Amino acid sequence: MSAAPPAAHDNTAEPVLVVDFGAQYAQLIARRVREARVYSEVVPSTMPVAEMLAKNPKAIILSGGPSSVYEEGAPTVDRSLFEAGVPVFGMCYGFQLMATSLGGTVDNSGAREYGRTPLTVSRPGSTLFEGTPAEQPVWMSHGDACSAAPEGFTVTASTDVVPVAAFENDEKKLYGVQYHPEVMHSTHGQQVLEHFLYRGAGIQPTWTTGNVIEEQVAAIRAQVGTKRAICGLSGGVDSAVAAALVQKAIGDQLTCVYVDHGLMRKGETEQVEKDFVAATGVQLKVVDAQERFLSALAGVSDPETKRKIIGREFIRVFEQAQAEIVAEAGAEGEDVAFLVQGTLYPDVVESGGGTGTANIKSHHNVGGLPEDLEFELVEPLRQLFKDEVRMVGAELGLPDEIVQRQPFPGPGLGIRIVGEVSKERLDLLREADAIAREELSAAGLDREIWQCPVVLLADVRSVGVQGDGRTYGHPIVLRPVSSEDAMTADWSRLPYDVLGKISTRITNEVDDVNRVVLDITSKPPGTIEWE
Repeated sequence: MSAAPPAAHDNTAEPVLVVDFGAQYAQLIARRVREARVYSEVVPSTMPVAEMLAKNPKAIILSGGPSSVYEEGAPTVDRSLFEAGVPVFGMCYGFQLMATSLGGTVDNSGAREYGRTPLTVSRPGSTLFEGTPAEQPVWMSHGDACSAAPEGFTVTASTDVVPVAAFENDEKKLYGVQYHPEVMHSTHGQQVLEHFLYRGAGIQPTWTTGNVIEEQVAAIRAQVGTKRAICGLSGGVDSAVAAALVQKAIGDQLTCVYVDHGLMRKGETEQVEKDFVAATGVQLKVVDAQERFLSALAGVSDPETKRKIIGREFIRVFEQAQAEIVAEAGAEGEDVAFLVQGTLYPDVVESGGGTGTANIKSHHNVGGLPEDLEFELVEPLRQLFKDEVRMVGAELGLPDEIVQRQPFPGPGLGIRIVGEVSKERLDLLREADAIAREELSAAGLDREIWQCPVVLLADVRSVGVQGDGRTYGHPIVLRPVSSEDAMTADWSRLPYDVLGKISTRITNEVDDVNRVVLDITSKPPGTIEWE
């Protein structure tokens, strides 16, 4: 996304709809459309065509899926979708569904293709393939194949085993490819997708960071009016950007609450108290609850119990802060009617679409608020993916230390200590974590890895030799991972010299640590966090 055009308009009023047929890549398709500066939304294949068309879409993309178009009960779509005059692009299963719905032939001929496959473009100047090579690698994943295109369609590409790997009907603005253009293994896939959007559907690329901010500021002002809102700041990028957007919209009608539970990493509380306030001018209420949390966690080693305790105490502290804000407002206390949350678009999709209702449930981002704590939600990021949130934050003027912050669990360091949590153990882990972050930053690796949890094995002691003496210290685990969405992850292959510097510094500078180990487990089978 780039700078906003002079005249802002609502880019979300006429979305490109991505119809999800159970594809693992449905959200990725939506991301790729947005990377082309066009707003997109994911909708389920069970949505009636009339409801899809009621959204006034500029175009519709049919995703892939694991089913066969001939299976009993396989997801389908009414033929009227292809007769509505809306440009449609079918991918993989969506391509086969378009073919069979319009009279083409799809069969299981044994022509299965999985993985990287050479594609031959027979019409290089076509709408989809203009300017792309006649031979190009694509990513296939199918058992059935299209052997005959529907009447009125031109076959534009094939493979060694599939005669119809792409077809186009410019008159009806219907297009399809057998492969997955949305994945990076399809070398020219993004170009083909953009050709559909720009050339086939005639869409102008106007979805920009500036548009997002202007649209959300207007929407927040319309929603909140003259009333007041509160926001629970976690120190993470999502809540920080959400708060900054609302602050830009309603100014001192917003009060942010930061609960310092003593489980944050080194320097992060100061970032919220100083850098965030300096960048936004927000009213911030800081609650020092470190002793409360440590007392509640004393003697507890079970990770799930620790999570529940941290969540429970957060609820109570936040409720108390909310009550104080209302009391300080005096007669106007009833105007504190809104709660700001950093809900992102993947949260909305994965929860079945999201309703945005006023009753806060325990799974919401604020940390698990009780069901009887009623506010109307303000969720200015619910249309955005994580990378888009970072871009919005940067344009709002938030410092890189906040905008580029790695994902961090709500329970904080409490679940990065395997064993009982104590102030001494927290301080030890904070120092080790700070060293790892410093060295990764110095090596320019911050943005190459998704996350690098540093874990203290508090209930484990290992033999070491330090200062010519025998020691029994704690091991520290480094867990650098690479991921796009945290649903799956692989361990990051960090340079040995960087790992060596981190290990040497931690064992030299952090008391009671004599061993540093590297976790090289992918997800699955392991999770990113240890607890």
